[in-house]
Amino acid sequence: MTVRGSIRFGMVAATLASVGLLTGAAAPPRERDATVQPVVVELFTAQGCSGCPDANRTLEAVANEPGVIALTYGVDYWDYLGWPDTFAKPEFAARQQAYRQALKLRNVSTPQVVIDGRRHLSGARSPELQAAIDAEAAARLHPPEIEFRETGDRVGVGSGRPPAGGAEVMAVVYQPGLQTVEVRQGDNRGQAVRHVNVVRQVHRLGDWTGRPVLYVLPTDSASEDNVVVLLQAKTDRRILSAARRAERGLERARD
Repeated sequence: MTVRGSIRFGMVAATLASVGLLTGAAAPPRERDATVQPVVVELFTAQGCSGCPDANRTLEAVANEPGVIALTYGVDYWDYLGWPDTFAKPEFAARQQAYRQALKLRNVSTPQVVIDGRRHLSGARSPELQAAIDAEAAARLHPPEIEFRETGDRVGVGSGRPPAGGAEVMAVVYQPGLQTVEVRQGDNRGQAVRHVNVVRQVHRLGDWTGRPVLYVLPTDSASEDNVVVLLQAKTDRRILSAARRAERGLERARD
């Protein structure tokens, strides 16, 4: 798919969002067990997309729910409207395109949410997002273990059955918490756009064949950054297992 086609589709999504068709009232946080495997929620957004601030707020509303890992990726294909996204990188748009192919979508949309690599939402309607998170949380199997070493520079992935086509281990470096950007040009000119858990880098650590492996974590993150490690199928991009290195302990996501 061309970038132009992606933009046209995204503009339709953003227009619908601007009139309230892709957003909903924030739902109250779910009472989940914080010790169980969390659901990974990835938002693809842009500071120059008129419908994206609403989606950012919807993700913010679920980011602190027990059992949820929320990540924000800035994409760069809205920069042509006059505001270069301060968090966007081409590899984040490439990750979104990989999900488009795996999920057999005709186009990408902005904003777009991908849940556990298995399902997606164009826009970020709060009721639909909560329903998708709840559905993934209820469908739990036993994932390969992911454990960060106490030294903080390595992570171990345990044994399990690899998916058809193989799997790979990814390290997502992000800044936890909220950031606000004053947008001075483009469709969101004059707005203070909020972002939660902004992704800075995505590193491929290596393949996983089903046997226990110890991987070296990236060293280019800032002191305030955090890391999520994803065990992800290469073909259909579903997240088999994930873990977050966090101050309050380790959370895992499942197959």
